[in-house]
Amino acid sequence: MLQKITPHLWFNNNAEEAMKFYTSVFKNSRIVSINRYPDESLDEHFKGMAGKVIQGIFELNGQRFMALDGGPMFKFNEAISLYVECESQEEVDYFWEKLTADGGEESMCGWLKDKYGLSWQIVPKQLDELMGDKDTEKTGRVMQALMQMKKIDIEGLKQAYEQG
Repeated sequence: MLQKITPHLWFNNNAEEAMKFYTSVFKNSRIVSINRYPDESLDEHFKGMAGKVIQGIFELNGQRFMALDGGPMFKFNEAISLYVECESQEEVDYFWEKLTADGGEESMCGWLKDKYGLSWQIVPKQLDELMGDKDTEKTGRVMQALMQMKKIDIEGLKQAYEQG
């Protein structure tokens, strides 16, 4: 069954490069199809876009996305991010390293921007478990530890949780 809602990502002029990058980072991923802008002489709106991606469809671990080369008028910002739940510190480290490479930027509390400006949250599943405790002193310590981190350190969160 096809998914009902598909995120659509607007790139300036490097949608195909981004799709190749993302499908190389995530397992079980693929580029499904790429449709390109026609010859620019057919319409003035296509000026300079001939051969660029007018609609690219790709899947990251079974989740479908669409991409487009739309020009510089819109840019990604932190108002939307892609949330990646990780099983282990190794998985956190892997995604953090891959997505901050070649010009990506670290932020706080597990957030980063990749080299295309897209925001991601790289979060271990253990964070939900630690923050779900009814003991507000424990969860408060976890939150304080989290606020000091860029890339999330599971062991650091566990140590904060167990203090007391």
